[in-house]
Amino acid sequence: MPEEGCIHQNGTLILYAKMAGKNTIISYRYESPCGVLTLGSLGDRLCLCDWQVEKHRDHVDRRLQRILNAEFVEGTSDVIEKAVRELDEYFDGKRREFDVPLMFVGTEFQKRVWEELLTIPFGTTISYGEMARRIGMPTSVRAVANANGANSISIFAPCHRVIGSDNSLTGYRGGLGAKIHLLTLESSAPPLPIKFKK
Repeated sequence: MPEEGCIHQNGTLILYAKMAGKNTIISYRYESPCGVLTLGSLGDRLCLCDWQVEKHRDHVDRRLQRILNAEFVEGTSDVIEKAVRELDEYFDGKRREFDVPLMFVGTEFQKRVWEELLTIPFGTTISYGEMARRIGMPTSVRAVANANGANSISIFAPCHRVIGSDNSLTGYRGGLGAKIHLLTLESSAPPLPIKFKK
């Protein structure tokens, strides 16, 4: 007997049957000021925030389906609703950090690189070489760059903050226009108010 689950779709709670042994990734289209993103959640974690313009989008979907043994269903979930709120706040200049629970899906090396992305502060950039040094693999710059390119949780895991050692923007899954938009948004954000201890 298939296990039942539920999603929200167009404001309606919909029951669905999980196919034998398959997980369900709930996907949702989010229109940002610099491009359309596909958000995806599995359980209570966000596993996808990827640019639809990316020419290899289907590679990411297939990777998630294979590793998570999952199928995609359009709709929304509590974690997607939270991600949408936080993205809206980010693009409105009202949020600098995210607290949506994330699920990285990839090799152990890729996950190590993506976890390191979470340590890059808002409004700053580092080079691929610096990132390789930070994870203790200074000669693996190309592998680090490739792992950045495979990141399927853009913005939340801020691969847009990683640039070339000569300060060139290099490639970005959402296109260089989106990368420029994000970096400009972060660099032009007003400074945080100073709080003095009493």
